[in-house]
Amino acid sequence: MCGIVAYVGGQDARGILVEGLKRLEYRGYDSSGIAILDGERPPYLARAVGKVAALEARVWGEEPRGAVGIAHTRWATHGKPSEANAHPHRDCAGKLFLAHNGIIENYLALKRRLVSEGHQFLSETDTEVLVHLVESRYQGNLESAVQRSLQEVQGTFGIAVIHSQHPAEIVVARRGSPIVLGIGREESLAASDVAALAQHTDQVVFLEDNEVARLEPGKFTITTLENRAVSRGTTVLEAGLETMDQGEFPHFMLKEIFEQPEAVENALRGRISHSEGVAKLGGLESVMDRLAAARHLIIISCGTSYYAGLFGRYVFEALTDLTVETELASEFRYRKLNLRQNTVVLAISQSGETADTLAALREAKRKGALVLGLVNVVGSSIARETHAGVYSHAGIEVGVASTKSFTSQITVLTLMALLVGRGRDLSYGEGSALLRGLERVPDQIREILKQSGRIRALGEKYCSAEHFLYMGRKYQYPIALEGALKLKEIAYIHAEGYAAGEMKHGPIALIDPAFPTMALAPEDGSYEKVVSNIQEIRARDGRIIAVTTAGNTNLGSIVDDVIEVPSTHELLAPLLTVVPLQLFAYHCAVLRGCDVDKPRNLAKSVTVE
Repeated sequence: MCGIVAYVGGQDARGILVEGLKRLEYRGYDSSGIAILDGERPPYLARAVGKVAALEARVWGEEPRGAVGIAHTRWATHGKPSEANAHPHRDCAGKLFLAHNGIIENYLALKRRLVSEGHQFLSETDTEVLVHLVESRYQGNLESAVQRSLQEVQGTFGIAVIHSQHPAEIVVARRGSPIVLGIGREESLAASDVAALAQHTDQVVFLEDNEVARLEPGKFTITTLENRAVSRGTTVLEAGLETMDQGEFPHFMLKEIFEQPEAVENALRGRISHSEGVAKLGGLESVMDRLAAARHLIIISCGTSYYAGLFGRYVFEALTDLTVETELASEFRYRKLNLRQNTVVLAISQSGETADTLAALREAKRKGALVLGLVNVVGSSIARETHAGVYSHAGIEVGVASTKSFTSQITVLTLMALLVGRGRDLSYGEGSALLRGLERVPDQIREILKQSGRIRALGEKYCSAEHFLYMGRKYQYPIALEGALKLKEIAYIHAEGYAAGEMKHGPIALIDPAFPTMALAPEDGSYEKVVSNIQEIRARDGRIIAVTTAGNTNLGSIVDDVIEVPSTHELLAPLLTVVPLQLFAYHCAVLRGCDVDKPRNLAKSVTVE
């Protein structure tokens, strides 16, 4: 969601800040802003609605100077997108500037008090109370003012603060919203995402909740909100994060769809033991005794990761004797949790910062569960707060709508289930067959990607539809949900994903020639049942696209169009059937003139509940 970049050092801050914002655009936003301190001239503040390019044009035209500054991309929560609501916000005197990610839950009470003290508010945001609160507590020490102010705050925050009386200092803090420091030679940075730091340094420090950091050129100190010193050294940033170019592709999303063979290969690399027919996952070695004793698995996640979790339920049930549930993380902690003994909770998140998933895993830890993580971003909050876990190694994903992260997640979930299953009653032969099938998947995805042009033609045929139904059974049901989500997210077409067996329980009432269906019908154990559902739609004049196994000629007479995928193990078919659905959504979105990489109202990293 919102993004923060901060810089203090010897270089011109504006270029570093603007470039940092560009590297955070993928997170989703609707306005942006920048504040720079010179020391010799009045502080500079500029804000703009829309793309960072609009802010960039203004900044370069007005030529502010200064070696310390903060910048922000905002995803609206309190107050519509506008210049007044964009960050950074400033205090009444125009000396103090603050950018904020998160939500201040008690902002109305704080605002009433601050207004009664004479502070003038200029925006509709909850954030503005922070800048006035810090102003009210400032007595010459910026760090102390921030510490004292945040002790009064209820909610989540990742903030960066500068003051004209401190032209070589930035104060940052976090609670529930990520802040990472980047320490270079004679310069220091901070950001809400390591992507904004990778060009400048590979030495980073992750702040923990309720910590405050004071940054000066090339150095930093960390304290708690109560001013207790924290000792923490830098860690080396994972290599490869600096690569964020589209290459020959018109959009990041298409590039990332085409990167899926490599993403699956990376998820498998070093994790397969053919001699034992088992997966090797070093991140779980420390908890294997507790996994061996586990009887109950709960998978928690949101959005696309939730649909990966639904697949995870099927694959763990197929390969292990665990009782498995999949829960929306946003609902999990609001239930009365009666966790049985030997329960494992697995949190899935691409960013590793999803606020609802973080809150849910913390609740599970309080209840005594073994909490595991499956994330893509190394060093993220979920990676640090779980007892153990596995990285998906999908590489940085810029497109807001997840593609390669999803295929990486279901690849790793298969490996995790295989590891647990082989420790129980899953045979060597079954494990070995699955591993061989996994190794064929990257080349099979490459074969599907060759159909992109033909799938575009299908997009031309169907992109004018305003409604779409996606249906599948068993392992294909989560893929139907994910395919429908993609069409909603980027093409703005209303789409519903359904278990095919539920057609007769309501959705079939919607079927007519203007309401097409995407039917997932690979030749698996539920194929005949899906064919029956297709016949029901055909009998009501519904148009149908079927995704089926290559060489299956039996559907041509009852569907309008067919997309073929290679034959594979039934458990692995979702890795293949999801790819044409991604391509279909992409091409429909492009044909409808939508912003594919940055769909309206959406954010890549959802860091508020």
